[in-house]
Amino acid sequence: MTNLPQALIHNPRTMRSINVKLGAVSAAQDSMARISRPPWWSHLLRSAIFVVLLCLGIAGLLAAMRGRGFAGNLVYSFSIGLCCWFIIDAGRLAAASVIDRLRSARGQALLPHAGFPGWPWMVSLVVLGMLAGPVLGTAIADLILGNSTPSVLQLSSAQSQVTMLLTVLASLGSVVALTAMERLANTRAEAEAAKRTATENQLKLLESQLEPHMLFNTLANLRVLIAMDPLRAQTMLDQLIAFLRATLGASRATQHPLAAEFARLGDYLALMKVRMDQRLHISFDLPADLADSRVPPLLLQPLVENAIKHGLEPKVDGGTIHVSAARDGRQLVLQVRDTGVGLSAAGTTGANIDDGTKFGLAQVRERLATLYGPQASLLLADAPDGGGTLATVRLPIDAA
Repeated sequence: MTNLPQALIHNPRTMRSINVKLGAVSAAQDSMARISRPPWWSHLLRSAIFVVLLCLGIAGLLAAMRGRGFAGNLVYSFSIGLCCWFIIDAGRLAAASVIDRLRSARGQALLPHAGFPGWPWMVSLVVLGMLAGPVLGTAIADLILGNSTPSVLQLSSAQSQVTMLLTVLASLGSVVALTAMERLANTRAEAEAAKRTATENQLKLLESQLEPHMLFNTLANLRVLIAMDPLRAQTMLDQLIAFLRATLGASRATQHPLAAEFARLGDYLALMKVRMDQRLHISFDLPADLADSRVPPLLLQPLVENAIKHGLEPKVDGGTIHVSAARDGRQLVLQVRDTGVGLSAAGTTGANIDDGTKFGLAQVRERLATLYGPQASLLLADAPDGGGTLATVRLPIDAA
């Protein structure tokens, strides 16, 4: 606060705004911390499985030491073990939850390790579990089997001494093992959250580069038309304003329906038709069963721009742009075809590819690789039957 200018410190409205933003950042950090942590029931399930295996081992050990039946030892082992586990494990989760709530209410950071309230709490819970667990567990086992066992806290008998020794060793071993398992699970969850955040940031960077590129290309086209036909330029400018309203807001989403992608392409091509007039013909093919498939926004925009710039504009008579969608097994196949001059004539193959085309194709490929990995692809080739260029995008339809 001391680094803020004095004019801001003495401006109540500005300070309220700063406090609100800082509170929002803190809330967002706490929210991300909660998202990256495994759910509470996964802690209990993991530790319960560990305790069950431990109790089976202890029952087998007691049966071998005493030469008595396994079933009776199993009942006592499970009763004592589960009581100790409930006191220690449920106690630590409850204590950690209360501490996290208090920290959140005070605006403090959450505990560094989910479900671990700190060693003072853990030592107290372990001592309580080792003292109360055997007493409560023995009473439950006696009730089940109809026995009457002296209190295990009276260490005069060898049986009580063995029971307490096994309880202490098992409790300490469980705490160490479960704590290590929880920290490993938290580390994995945090790594996955960091990976998701990095992917989202990369996608946002790609999209933030794509939108100005599309806008600059359109403004360059508008500048040419202003000198040639001012009235059509005004119509194109009105169309551009309407297009930007519809497109730039929708492009903030991570994904949208394929029908919305086709609608945005229709808006853009209507804008280009104002300038190219009868030299541009438009055709769409979107099957009804694919209209709701999810795709990244503006995925096909660079391909349509390239088709106009390198395919149709160099051709005196112009031509047609055909955008289609189809299903191929479990893949969604999106195609942008133009009847222009083709790749070789446009100089868009190999090392002759220009920077604008490089940018557009690189954008599409990077976004596909970030979202779908090797399951998605982009292929640019000469179109069969009639010339022109065909751009084909493939991506998993289940993930689309």
